[in-house]
Amino acid sequence: MSKVMEKIWDIIGEILAVVLVVVYALLILNANFNFIGNVTVLKIFDILRTYGSLVLIGVVGLEAMSKRNFIFKLIFLILCAIIVVFLFFPDTYSNLIGVIAHK
Repeated sequence: MSKVMEKIWDIIGEILAVVLVVVYALLILNANFNFIGNVTVLKIFDILRTYGSLVLIGVVGLEAMSKRNFIFKLIFLILCAIIVVFLFFPDTYSNLIGVIAHK
């Protein structure tokens, strides 16, 4: 089963990598030539650039963890969860540091 999951994560990772390269190239070209006039499209590309890299890291990590034992998978998933929590709830980090600094 892990070989099947490894192959699935590999294919998803390859697709994401190509999409991110296209997004980065379009954003860099647009910065120089300003050919994308639609603000909504630029916002979508910016969101893809911001969160796509994190998703790509997660997918490649899951591909690597599909070959490892349960402990490594669990550690990786916990670290990914920490990143997501701090990414979507930035005040959590400030509160955590505030609690640690007051002790």
